[in-house]
Amino acid sequence: MEEQKIAAIDIGSNAVRLLISVVSEDEGGTSFRKLVLLRVPLRLGEDTYSIGKISDKRMRKLVKLMKAFRHLMSVYEVDSYRACATAAMREARNASKVVAAVKEKAELDIEIIDGSEEARTIYESHVEDCLDKNSNYLYVDVGGGSTELSVISKGRLAESASFNIGTIRMLRNKVGPDELERMNVFLQTIKTQYSPAEIIGSGGNINKLHKLANLKKGDTLDTDKLQLIYQDMKQLTVEERMTRFELNPDRADVIIPASEIFLHIADLTGIQQIYVPSFGLVDGLLHTIYKTHKNSKDPIGF
Repeated sequence: MEEQKIAAIDIGSNAVRLLISVVSEDEGGTSFRKLVLLRVPLRLGEDTYSIGKISDKRMRKLVKLMKAFRHLMSVYEVDSYRACATAAMREARNASKVVAAVKEKAELDIEIIDGSEEARTIYESHVEDCLDKNSNYLYVDVGGGSTELSVISKGRLAESASFNIGTIRMLRNKVGPDELERMNVFLQTIKTQYSPAEIIGSGGNINKLHKLANLKKGDTLDTDKLQLIYQDMKQLTVEERMTRFELNPDRADVIIPASEIFLHIADLTGIQQIYVPSFGLVDGLLHTIYKTHKNSKDPIGF
């Protein structure tokens, strides 16, 4: 059995995630076994969507975090890695300076990927393996800075698009009407062409909402149930949500706009069920790394 340790780092608008897994390949196929999953709510989007750049304070925190991630990858003897930044870094005026600082001080390379690649990479999580190959689905990944939508038709990626509509951006009133209209047109088009049977929900907020609905793994979240949870939470302050629903501070505020995005998408498409498989960008990154490096024996260079 051939094994390889790989790591993926997702630098999002709300949080930064590190996932380290062991990939095994034998006659039965390929399997991914999770070793480490860390999430740090760095909130780069707080800076980008208010001052247009990453502040020096947050840049220093990111450098420290990436140093810590690098040491962890070294301890776990990671063979290959990929670190990708999304919406907050895409739009930050000083993104190149931040990337250079991480390269110099943490000795890690960061790629800033565009929305289209982000949507395609999320699909690489191979969520279609869990789905009915004869049905159509709408994959929805809601982040702090953007929402990625992908249509999975008959087990294949048929359409994908990225929109500058995210939870932190909404909290800062930075979502323009033109962008919302662009997403609405996309949703109306895919409803007509594909009539998706279910939404596949991705991101920390929908995973938390699924848990709050007291559902078991594999159970779909009914949009009527989501609406009830949303209405219940919306009446509360952030502090009250933290206490009543046992939410972390960085979850208690963004869970409201995340609910609104999912409910809006469900309403426009007429979809009533959300399947929550707990896959996301960081999982897709692992698969892209494996595809790129599966024939390589070169270590990461720690």
